[in-house]
Amino acid sequence: MLELDLAADIQALRSTFADIRAVVDVDTLNADIARLSEEAGAPDLWDDVEKAQKVTSALSHRQSELKRITEVDARLDDLEVLVELALEAEDEEVGAEARKELADLSQVINALEVQTLLDGEYDPRGAVVTIRSGAGGDDATDFAEMLLRMYLRWAERHKYPVKLMDTSFAEGAGIKSATFEVDFPYAFGTLSVEAGTHRLARISPFGSADKRQTSFAAVEVIPVMEEAVEVEVPEGDIRVDVFRSSGPGGQSVNTTDSAVRITHLPTGLVVSMQNEKSQIQNRAAAMRVLQTRLMLLQREEEAAKKKELAGTITASWGDQMRSYFLYGQQLVKDLRTGYEVGNPASVFDGDLDGLIAAGIRWRKRKIED
Repeated sequence: MLELDLAADIQALRSTFADIRAVVDVDTLNADIARLSEEAGAPDLWDDVEKAQKVTSALSHRQSELKRITEVDARLDDLEVLVELALEAEDEEVGAEARKELADLSQVINALEVQTLLDGEYDPRGAVVTIRSGAGGDDATDFAEMLLRMYLRWAERHKYPVKLMDTSFAEGAGIKSATFEVDFPYAFGTLSVEAGTHRLARISPFGSADKRQTSFAAVEVIPVMEEAVEVEVPEGDIRVDVFRSSGPGGQSVNTTDSAVRITHLPTGLVVSMQNEKSQIQNRAAAMRVLQTRLMLLQREEEAAKKKELAGTITASWGDQMRSYFLYGQQLVKDLRTGYEVGNPASVFDGDLDGLIAAGIRWRKRKIED
């Protein structure tokens, strides 16, 4: 006789999901979608390109959020039917399918539950992530590239759209820095817990005598601003340099000077963009990121919180938030939450959900304390 007692587990999931629906407020979501759909259908919408992009982006985010809720609702109903079919037919294969779907749904609902903890002002927005290599020579630039691949694989696993905005390749291995944009509901709130200094300890593939090497990389996460932020940047405060986009080893991938680097002279902030098709587009994208960084810097100063939001990240000893050990114990450990993963290869392949969820819960507790 087939043993398949999943009723209590399914009921527990339904109870958690009911709490999530209450927080998300599906009625408000539907009302927002109806309003935004009407705005998106206006014949003169694209007369104002910035407004049109804001409306269509907001509509897409809300539709995506509602779809996640409705899909889980349907999958819970289907799971109960699957369990009934397995029991009636005493089919072990269908029973195994039901157990797997229960496990998958548990992960999805857990992720939705974590999202309900994201209630910051900018949490619902998309995110711009910048990775910079720190101390450690070739090992550090190689590590920065490993982190870039890790985040891109994580986004790919979740089918989140990613746009690579700028990459600065190192003369040896890896990258000096890279900037990319991730666009999905609550991208900033989700990824902002990844901001900080990441530390890699391993036997260096670039050195001799099997020497252990410690290297660092900094991760910065800022929200995407769909409209111009309220930060004025006088032309006299910036220096704009144009250059040709290039690939690894300095190989030219663009025959025109379309890449743009903007330096904010008073603060020393530098933003580079090279992945848009024209110099005008790259300049606009770079200015948007610069304004956002200046706004966050302004907020930090006003609130006297040095590491709020994007924060100040040194990419060196004393500031690390996570360590990756690729020798001996083979471990990834978040130093804030204590969360550990004993399989670094899976983490570098994009398996970040547990680390991110632990970070979000830790931050929420810290705010409430």
